[in-house]
Amino acid sequence: MFIGLLGGSFNPIHNGHLHIAMHIFRLLQLDQVLFIPTGDPPHKDTASLAPAFHRLTMVKLAIKQFPHFAVYEREIHFPGISYTFDTLSQLTHEFPPETRFGFLIGLDAFLEIQSWKNSDQLFTLCQFIVSSRPGVSFTQLRYLPFFPAHNIPQLEQLDTGTVTRIEVELPEQPSLILLSVPPCEVSASAIRNHIARNEPVQDWLPAQVESYILQHHLYQ
Repeated sequence: MFIGLLGGSFNPIHNGHLHIAMHIFRLLQLDQVLFIPTGDPPHKDTASLAPAFHRLTMVKLAIKQFPHFAVYEREIHFPGISYTFDTLSQLTHEFPPETRFGFLIGLDAFLEIQSWKNSDQLFTLCQFIVSSRPGVSFTQLRYLPFFPAHNIPQLEQLDTGTVTRIEVELPEQPSLILLSVPPCEVSASAIRNHIARNEPVQDWLPAQVESYILQHHLYQ
C-alpha cells in the first residue's frame, strides 16, 4: 500500500486541506490518506489553538464523505510534544513492512525540514511529497545541503509551470516528489479571524465543520 500522511494542527480543518489531499490522492494513486492532527505542535503558537478534542472531531466530520480518508489519532492523545519522527516510527510498527508512506508537506514547511527532530532519519521512514505554496519558489530548495545540484534547473520549470511534477533521486533514500498543485487561497488563520469578527466563512469550510464551530463557540 502507498499511504499519504497529512499532518497539521487543523485549527480548523478547511477546504484547502481537503483540496490538496484529494489532488495528491488522485495524482499519485494513493491507497489512503491519513490525517494526523497534532496535540501539542512544537512549531506553532498555541495561543489560538482549539482544544485537541474539538480539532479531532472537526477532522472526522470533514473527511466522513471520503472513503479513502482516515484519521490517525496518536499525536492528539500523546502527552506533551509529539514529533513527526516519533509518529512515523510508530506507524512503521503498526503497518505491514511493505507499506510505503508519503508525507504530504507544503514547500514552505519543507524548507525548514532540517530544524525537525532527527531530520536526517525522516527520509528513511517516508517519502516526502512536497507541494507548491503561494509566495514560495521551488528554486529555494537549492539551499538545502542534501538537494542534488543537477536537479536545480528542473526547479525553475516547476516555478514557471513548464512541468507540474518532478521526482528527485536521493542517495540511499526514497526519492523526493515535487508537485506544482492548483492554488487554493484559504488559510486557517483567516478563517479564525473572520469567525472572531462574525464574518461569513461558508466558502472555506465544509458545512459540518462550520456548524460544529458555531455550535461550540470556537474561535469567538
